[in-house]
Amino acid sequence: MNPFTDPHLTPHWATSALLTIDVQRDFLSESPYGIPGTTEVLPQMVRLAEAFRAAGRPIVHLIRLYDPSGEDADLVRRTPLSQGAKIVLPGSEGSEIAGELLPPGAPPLKADLLLSGEPQTLGEREVALFKPRWGGFYRTRLDELLRGWDVDTLVVAGCNFPNCPRATLVEASERDYRLVLADDATSRVHDVGRTEVAGIGVNVLPVQTITDGLTAA
Repeated sequence: MNPFTDPHLTPHWATSALLTIDVQRDFLSESPYGIPGTTEVLPQMVRLAEAFRAAGRPIVHLIRLYDPSGEDADLVRRTPLSQGAKIVLPGSEGSEIAGELLPPGAPPLKADLLLSGEPQTLGEREVALFKPRWGGFYRTRLDELLRGWDVDTLVVAGCNFPNCPRATLVEASERDYRLVLADDATSRVHDVGRTEVAGIGVNVLPVQTITDGLTAA
C-alpha cells in the first residue's frame, strides 16, 4: 500500500522528530574504523538537521560509546575492543559527533552523563543520547523523550543502514511511530533493505521530500 494513502502510515511532519544515528568522527568514511559512504551523505544529514531546527522540531543524536575493555558492547565488537581497537572511546575525539551536524555553540559530549543514560542538551530541543546496542530504544530514554515532545513521526538518518538505523526503525515500528528513512542521508542503504523496511510501513524518502513536508507543515 502506498504510505501516503494509508492514514496509519502517512508522516505527520508537524509532530515529527529527527533521529541521527552514530554520526561520530570514528565512523566517518575516512576514519580507520569508518563506514564507507557516511562522509558522503553527511551534507544531506546537515540539510535535514537545519530543516528540523528551522521548523522548531526536536532532534536526537543517538551515539555509541565503547569501553576499551569491550564491556557492555555488542558481542561482535567485544573481541576487537579487548584486543586494542580504539573506537568511539568515551572522551575521545573520535567519539564526538561530526561538527557540521551540530547546532552553533554545541558543547563537547559529556561521556559520564551520557553513559548514565541521561540525555545531554546540545541546543533547543536537541540532545545527544547514548545507546548501548544497535537499536535506539533498547535500554534508553528515547521513547520517554519523544512522548514528552508529543512526537508521533520519526525521520531516521545516519550510519549505517544494515545495523543501527534498521534496528531503530524496527523498534520504533513496534512502538507505533510513523516512520521515514531518509534514503539519501543514510549510509549503506540498499534496494533489498528499502523493500523490507517499506514492508513494515517505513516511508523511504529523499531529503528534499522531507524538507518540503516540514516547510509545508
